[in-house]
Amino acid sequence: MLKTTVNGLELAYERRGRGTPLVLIHGYPLDHTIWNPVVPLLEPDFDLILPDLRGFGQSGAVRTRTLLTDMAADLAALLDFLKIKKAVIAGHSMGGYIALAFARCYPSRLCGLGLLASQANADPPEKKVVRYQMADRVEASGVGEVAESMPALLTANTDLQAALKQLILRQPREGVAGALRAMADRSDSTDILSTFDFPVAIIHGLTDKIVPIERARDVRAAVKKGSLVEIEGVGHMPMMEAPQVSAEALKTLL
Repeated sequence: MLKTTVNGLELAYERRGRGTPLVLIHGYPLDHTIWNPVVPLLEPDFDLILPDLRGFGQSGAVRTRTLLTDMAADLAALLDFLKIKKAVIAGHSMGGYIALAFARCYPSRLCGLGLLASQANADPPEKKVVRYQMADRVEASGVGEVAESMPALLTANTDLQAALKQLILRQPREGVAGALRAMADRSDSTDILSTFDFPVAIIHGLTDKIVPIERARDVRAAVKKGSLVEIEGVGHMPMMEAPQVSAEALKTLL
C-alpha cells in the first residue's frame, strides 16, 4: 500500500485504474479490502482511491476523541496530496456516514455520491448507549467480541462470514473503539440531502439486518438526482455479495 501523512497521522491507501476519481470508503469494523470484488469492475472507468481510515488496516491510530468529520478531513487532505480537486465519494455503512460528512464540509469537491448499506439518520439515544458500552469493552478486552457477533449481521453467506471475522480480528482496538464513539456522536444528515446538486447512487440489500431498506428509500426520496438499487437476497455487504450489480450502480456516477 501507499502511505502519506495527513492531519498528523499516517494514512494508507491503494490507487488503481484511471478516469474519474472515485474514493471508496470502507465501513466499520473493516478496511479497504472489502472493495476488492468491485475493483476490477470499476478500474477501467475510475481512478480508484481506497484508503484505510484512521485506526483501521495499515493506517495510524489516534487515542484522542475522533469525529466522523475528522475522518472526512483526512480524505480531503489525501485528495489535496494527490492533487485531486473533485471526486466521486462512495461509502459503505459507516463509510457512508463519512461520505455525508464530507458532503457537508466540502460540497464543492464532490461530483457524485454513493451510499452502500448506509443511511442519513443519526443514532437514537438507546443506540448511542450501546455503541459507547461496546467501545469501552473493546478498549478493555480487544475486538474479539465484535469479531464474534458482527459477521452474522453483515451477511448470511457463511463463507463470507468466516472471511469477515478474520478481517475484523486484524483491526486495532483503538480504531474500532474510536469509530464506535464517532458513529454515536455523528450528526443527522437528512437536512443536507435536498441541497445536493450532484448525482447520488444508493445501493442496498433487501435483507440488510443493520440498516433497514426504508432508510435507503428515505434518502432516495430526499435527493434531487438519486437512483436506488435494491438487491434481492443481499445483506449489509453489497459490494462483496453482489459486486457486479454494485459496480454497475456506481458507474452511473460517471
